[in-house]
Amino acid sequence: MLRTHNCGELRINDVGKKVTLAGWVDKIRDLGGIRFLILKDRYGYIQVVPGDNEKVAETLRKLKPEYVIRVSGTVRKRPDEAVRTDIPTGQVEVVADEIEILSEAQTPPIYTDRDDDTSEELRLKYRYLDLRKPRMQHNIIMRHRIVQTIREYLNKNGFLEIETPMLMKSTPEGARDFIVPSRLRPGKFYALPQSPQLLKQILMIAGFDRYYQIARCFRDEDLRADRQPEFSQIDIEMSFVERDDVIEMAEGLVKYVLEKVFNRKLDKQFKRLTYEEAMEKYGTDKPLTHFGMELQELEELFYDTPVNFIKAVLEKGGTIKGFVVPRDMSSFTRKRIDSYTKMVQELGLGGLIWVKNVDEPRSSIDRISPGISSKIVEHMKIPKGGGALIAAGEREVLNEALGILRVKVAQDMGMIDADELDLLWIIDFPMFEWDDEENRLVARHHPFTMPHPEDMKAYPDDPLKIRSLAYDLVMNGNEIAGGSIRIHSTELQRWVFEKIGITENEANEKFGFLLEAMRYGVPPHGGIAFGLDRFVMILLKEKSIREVMAFPKTTTGADLMMGAPSNVPDEMLKELKIRVMENTREV
Repeated sequence: MLRTHNCGELRINDVGKKVTLAGWVDKIRDLGGIRFLILKDRYGYIQVVPGDNEKVAETLRKLKPEYVIRVSGTVRKRPDEAVRTDIPTGQVEVVADEIEILSEAQTPPIYTDRDDDTSEELRLKYRYLDLRKPRMQHNIIMRHRIVQTIREYLNKNGFLEIETPMLMKSTPEGARDFIVPSRLRPGKFYALPQSPQLLKQILMIAGFDRYYQIARCFRDEDLRADRQPEFSQIDIEMSFVERDDVIEMAEGLVKYVLEKVFNRKLDKQFKRLTYEEAMEKYGTDKPLTHFGMELQELEELFYDTPVNFIKAVLEKGGTIKGFVVPRDMSSFTRKRIDSYTKMVQELGLGGLIWVKNVDEPRSSIDRISPGISSKIVEHMKIPKGGGALIAAGEREVLNEALGILRVKVAQDMGMIDADELDLLWIIDFPMFEWDDEENRLVARHHPFTMPHPEDMKAYPDDPLKIRSLAYDLVMNGNEIAGGSIRIHSTELQRWVFEKIGITENEANEKFGFLLEAMRYGVPPHGGIAFGLDRFVMILLKEKSIREVMAFPKTTTGADLMMGAPSNVPDEMLKELKIRVMENTREV
């Protein structure tokens, strides 16, 4: 080994030891002609001084930041005035007997010892330097710890880690596939998996009743802060279970990670909301709930309203809703309310009504509807000093717009606690929804999701009323996991395909291997998949999953470090029997 210790492990009880260290030069300091350095590796930092060794001092004068060196010397206690309390090795330093330069370094194009306003493009182009930053090192190490803890939990609970193929058959799962040409079978293509959904169901049919995998998945879709073309998910499937069994197992996994990695113990069960409750109270199926401010129905207060725009909305079958702003309503200036009004107008509403209960109840429609302010304050239970924001519109548009507004208002008022863990389940999603573009029903979750049995009986001719046995886990306003109980009947599976417009021939072409397997005995089963990158991002309080991935892509899907995607040699295309089309004309 080139070292006896790492840079972060030396302590006061190591004083007097002969040690050999290796790492990168983090900083070089000069105090009155005496040069010394801070050596770093992924374990931490240690101060290295030359002592009275002129040869070491001479070598030290040659060093620059990011040089890779090897240091041999003796551990000694730092002078009292030089002790650092901000690093674990701050009580000691190494007096070097020898410094060997292992690798020289040019001046880095980005800082490696701090976070600054360096553009993301530069950070990703020089990712190997960006990953040396303390924050990035911390994030990647914490991701490792989280993944190991997940494996530990699932192994303890009898799950088997089973790998599934990367080269698969293309099956429609809601996003575009990445496809891979086959050299041995020209004109044929594999697809990279969007998820191992069908294969994990096959594993249940095969009798492996508890499966998991840290699965790599690929989706060719538009990117954003919490989405990448390739990502990891914690894929879990269980046989002979009902919905609550899967929910309990997944909830246990989150609690185990929080306790083992972050020393946070959660004793209570996570809240549960039906999809309908979430949409009506929060305007989204990914609600942030810990600050309250739920949407309230106010239609009964406006049955005989003289306010024309509200009357017009109600006559068209719309409704009126609002939420309480519990404090500081006096700070809501005209300019601020105008900015909120503009926001909801861009989201499809006509405008906003404000109510303030500061000195006395007042509202923006008092002149048209005298006395309405007091009624609203009483009905909505608005506290003294608080107020409300109210709007009218078509229910779905109204819920969504007010849902976005309530989060914006809470952010502006400092009501969203970064340390809060807001965890809840959304259950009873619609089984189907109508796609206007395709003019047909589509599966809300995926077509292998079990419909709610009681709804199948109650609404045999109205599929839009049928709920599914699907469930999402929401953390701090982000969906971190989703799953469902699966269909285990061939007859029911074909019925779902029929409802979403997949003919028997199409079903056999796309999913024939699953339908064939289902003829040979299928256990009732269900599962869930966590978005690992997003889960880690939220736990580490980052804004983008790119901050918790070692080698992410840009928002245009480019790898700036490697220069991908890129052209390939004509010989390779020829071998694959592929012609490239440029500007829609064949080359």
